[in-house]
Amino acid sequence: MKKEKLLEIINTIKKNRNEVLINSIDETSDLRNDLGMESLDLAELTVRIEAEYDIDIFEDGIVNTIGEILNKLENKR
Repeated sequence: MKKEKLLEIINTIKKNRNEVLINSIDETSDLRNDLGMESLDLAELTVRIEAEYDIDIFEDGIVNTIGEILNKLENKR
């Protein structure tokens, strides 16, 4: 469920930048290399995830993959 919501958040960011939307993500998807996110995109991603899940995914350092984000969301509980 969280993976689908994360895909929705990423596509919202891409849509706001008039970029091509993505169809799927997996745990190994790299935010920068595979999904083409830049620093402004990552900042927006952080804000949107914090609004949705009340967690700062970059609080403990840089996050590079979808799997790392999902782990942080799971460990929040």
